[in-house]
Amino acid sequence: VAEDDLRLRARTFVEELAGRHSDFDVLFASKAFPCAAVCRVLADEGLACDVASGGELALALRGGFDPSRIHFHGNAKSAVELREALDAGVGQIVLDSFDELERLERLAAELDRAQKVLIRVTPDIAGDTHAAISTGQADSKFGFSMTAAREAIARLADVGQLELVGLHVHIGSQLLELEPFRAAVGAIAALGDFPLYNLGGGLGVAYTAAQHPPSIAEYVDAVVGAVHEQLGAGKRLLLEPGRALVANSTVTLYTVQSVKRNISTWVAVDGGMSDNLRPMLYGAGYEAALAGRMHDPATERCHIAGKHCESGDVIVRDAVLGDPVPGDLLVTPATGAYGHALANNYNGVPRPPVVFCRDGIARAVVRRERYEDLAAREL
Repeated sequence: VAEDDLRLRARTFVEELAGRHSDFDVLFASKAFPCAAVCRVLADEGLACDVASGGELALALRGGFDPSRIHFHGNAKSAVELREALDAGVGQIVLDSFDELERLERLAAELDRAQKVLIRVTPDIAGDTHAAISTGQADSKFGFSMTAAREAIARLADVGQLELVGLHVHIGSQLLELEPFRAAVGAIAALGDFPLYNLGGGLGVAYTAAQHPPSIAEYVDAVVGAVHEQLGAGKRLLLEPGRALVANSTVTLYTVQSVKRNISTWVAVDGGMSDNLRPMLYGAGYEAALAGRMHDPATERCHIAGKHCESGDVIVRDAVLGDPVPGDLLVTPATGAYGHALANNYNGVPRPPVVFCRDGIARAVVRRERYEDLAAREL
């Protein structure tokens, strides 16, 4: 993880918003890279944080976020998690269903706590992205439909300990066009006037040279413009970048274990779907290079395969490398988002460490797992 790059992206979001809107906050969507050290850097840069589970809440607190600067999300919050959020004193809880509303209402009464809440709205707007990370369509597991949102708004008017302060909308992830963001603002404008609007995240990044996402400045300009036009300039505006903060700050290093030249050339490395599941889940594309020979001519088309017992365990297809051999270090860029987050122990493979780099100095912030960690929970 290039710490300076991470800090620069956080500052860019803040500066671009500050130049266009007076009352705002930037929240780190911690699901993208749930790591206390990452949280610590972004808290230091003045960001707030959104979490979607009790575990993410614990990491955010460990990483130094003030509880009042944490927003609790998720489509299936348990009573235990809601109690943890109330006990921690989180700033806002984003309600996702009537069941959750009733659950939180009971807990707030039981604990005699007042709590600010938002309603997550599903506006029937889908961005052009993979179906698994599209969340704004009408038939979604997330949020309230437009009709249900109106019912929830009316219901909360009668719940004294839950204060409805605004609306939340998040239409999907890895979006490379701006129009869906503008359309989402227009949709929620029909639900009434609120002091606060959380427009989620979703800004895409370049995983390959063929992808050309909007810049942070272009994204912020489009969103703020839509807010001023549709909602008014005096609203409190929240954005929740995750991928756009962390993806391009990070690379993954592998060691080549074998090279097979059959019909295709297969380069097998010491990781795979246990550290980067995105190619298998979403067909996500990545690029690769030989880290120690970046300037050598790259002429051989290769598939970069992981070490796991699945034919689908392929990290990069059709990478072009320069005569790879066992022992080479291979790098895949843009792995900061949902790599560490989705890492697993398939085939008993310990998860890799996380290393920060700054001013030419590397420091481990998450150690490499050991074999004894694999059995740590067994009784």
